[in-house]
Amino acid sequence: MKLLASENGFVHVCGHRGHCVAAPENTLAALRAAEAHGATNCEIDIALTRDDDIAVIHDLAVDRTTDGSGLVSSFTLEEIQCLDASNSYADDYPGERIPSLHEVLEYAKDRLGLVIEIKEYFEVDRLLGRLGALLEETGAQDDVIVISFDHNALVEVKRRIPGIRTEGITHARHTSMPDVARSADLDSLSIELLRFHPDDARELHEAGVAIRCHLPPPALLERYQALGSGVIERIGDCLREGLFDTVSGKDVAWLRRLVDENPLGQIRR
Repeated sequence: MKLLASENGFVHVCGHRGHCVAAPENTLAALRAAEAHGATNCEIDIALTRDDDIAVIHDLAVDRTTDGSGLVSSFTLEEIQCLDASNSYADDYPGERIPSLHEVLEYAKDRLGLVIEIKEYFEVDRLLGRLGALLEETGAQDDVIVISFDHNALVEVKRRIPGIRTEGITHARHTSMPDVARSADLDSLSIELLRFHPDDARELHEAGVAIRCHLPPPALLERYQALGSGVIERIGDCLREGLFDTVSGKDVAWLRRLVDENPLGQIRR
């Protein structure tokens, strides 16, 4: 998986936790739906189980997304996979379960790139040991990028897993975004749309750093657009200029249309 639009000739469409507007987040169902709607990669979240395996789940507790209760770390992988993770999509995906990272890596092979966010907080060192082993076992290293809010943890990821690529998440516009990337040897930065500035993107690309721009929900953007902000045109300009290497969000179908309607390199007149 190449990260830069300038190398790919296209902008990646990334399903945030899969296509989770229509399927339970961080499940195989959400990944299948994302692929069906045109995603080229998907962001997923990982945490460590009691038996040192890795579950694909956003929270450190299972309460919000399953019919169970307790910390992910209190369950073995087998136990956590007995929980029902269909949540509000039970009618369409009855009995959907939390997948293991191994299952997701195997599913995504030759289908989707994976943007793997470390959600584990308490046992990061143990998680990295298992993560490195899984990537080696599945041969998936070239198809993933590991991301985190904790840029120090990403330095350790690169130390522990040679050749891995990393992406730092930032919700602020720093005085020098390239310096943020250089400080942790990052290959990419994740920037929210309302913290994104074209000048920063140009500087990051000059430094060889990719950009994943996370977009707000379509309904919110369309509301801003209706109020005269021009936000949709601004996004289109960034897509055509190649300032975004990836756009991510929960509604993959909407993202796919947005990218297709604003082809890379085509100047708006």
